[in-house]
Order: sequence, then structure tokens, then C-alpha cells
Amino acid sequence: MHIQSEERAVTLGIYILEHQTTVRATAKHFGISKSTVHKDVSERLAGIRPDLAEQVHEVLLCNKRERHIRGGMATKRKYELLAKSRKSSQEETNRQISANIA
Repeated sequence: MHIQSEERAVTLGIYILEHQTTVRATAKHFGISKSTVHKDVSERLAGIRPDLAEQVHEVLLCNKRERHIRGGMATKRKYELLAKSRKSSQEETNRQISANIA
């Protein structure tokens, strides 16, 4: 294994542990793919720092248990914004109609 990938695996593991972040957020922060992050923290890290790997694994399991909740919240926000947008669009149309009548 290359030293660079070992160092990266440890760095990613520490970041996930300190920030309690997801694989996706970690990948975005470091500018690498989710696949790379996942492989580094689930496979490589276990061979380098088993103690850290176990702690990271717990964070990832927690994220996995909570992801359906986050997805539901995102969907709720999406439709609330859509409803708000439709309401303001309808109000604008009503104002234009009122201005044309007057």
C-alpha cells in the first residue's frame, strides 16, 4: 500500500470522527470521490489503525441509521419551498390582475 493512501485514510478517518460527517460530505470537503472515501475508511483504515477504523465505522453506522430521516426532511423542505414559490407567484398574478382592472 502506498504511504499517500495510508495517510489519506487516516486523515479521512480523523475528519469523519471529529466532524461526525457522512462519506458524501467528507468526499466533498476533500475533493475526492465517495468511492475513495468509503474504500479508505472501510478497508484501508482497518489495516492501519484498527481502533480508529472501529470508531469511524460507528459514525458511519449512525449516519446509515439516520439517512431516511434526513431524506424525509429534505423532501419536506423541497415541497415547502415549492408551495411558497407557487403562493408568491399566485399573489403576483393577482396583483397584476388588480392593477389592470384599476
